[in-house]
Amino acid sequence: MLWLFRFIIIALILYLLYKAFKFITDPKRKLELAHEKKEYFFYDQLGNVRKNFLLTYKGVLFEGEKYLGTTEDAFDVVSIFVWPRNPDQLAGLKSEDFLFLESEISGAYPHAKIDWKSPIKEFMEKHRS
Repeated sequence: MLWLFRFIIIALILYLLYKAFKFITDPKRKLELAHEKKEYFFYDQLGNVRKNFLLTYKGVLFEGEKYLGTTEDAFDVVSIFVWPRNPDQLAGLKSEDFLFLESEISGAYPHAKIDWKSPIKEFMEKHRS
């Protein structure tokens, strides 16, 4: 009977360690932490085209919608629409910030054309011309 009790305690400790490890390494938790600290973090499931990606930069949370299409030799993400979850938080961002975000997204999806949704689209059109 004592060995059964010891086995249950050891199993419970191993389970709790496993859950703690999963919690610490969870990418969504890392995204929330980076958002609070106003740091850059890119959260995406690269293998899942149907799942939108999230990224945070300078305290603003952005969401990107991916669209699959054909390139010269394969099917790949060819179009991405990006928008802020809360446009009120865009204050203080410059065109260089959005160019940095475009370069980071292009690193993950080199064949994709990146389009910003309003109001960033109009802002970038003014600064590109």
